[in-house]
Amino acid sequence: MSFKLFDKWDVTEVTVEDMGLQNYVCLDEIVVPHTMGRHVKRQFAKSKVSIVERLMNKIMRTERNSGKKNKAYSIVEDALEIINNKTKQNPVQVLVKAVENTAPREETTRIKYGGIGYQIAVDIAPQRRVDLSLGFITKGAMQSAFKNKKSAAQCLADEILLASDEDSRSFAVQKKEEKERVARSAH
Repeated sequence: MSFKLFDKWDVTEVTVEDMGLQNYVCLDEIVVPHTMGRHVKRQFAKSKVSIVERLMNKIMRTERNSGKKNKAYSIVEDALEIINNKTKQNPVQVLVKAVENTAPREETTRIKYGGIGYQIAVDIAPQRRVDLSLGFITKGAMQSAFKNKKSAAQCLADEILLASDEDSRSFAVQKKEEKERVARSAH
């Protein structure tokens, strides 16, 4: 028996093309993306949580939506519906493409040597790449929804669509490029 996400979209046909992210973008078949926080106590267990639920959890991190899982659930469901209506594609595939396009590969870290701090470029772990990507997408969507007539779901759908096309108008793509540019300058 095959389950569809929100009883609408089949996740078995979704593919992750970025080889580094394949083990960290979970596409398990579930109807309701809500694990009740079972993954919290184990170190890398969040990579086994559905990518859609992780997007919901990132939406809940903003001040206005803190802890409001039902609100985040409806925002994500509506956003996926909008994406499906606009593109006629599986919206989970569009989300995965957006995550791949906005996941930075390099960032800087501070090294202190001899009392002097240096910025050096380091590769980012795949788990952190997915986290940063989802964070960029949700932050961009929530910022554009603030004091705007558009709903949060519409703004999230727009951000995901722009990010999946690697459009430079996307907040997430801009943040990724900024992070990688800073890392390149630290070489």
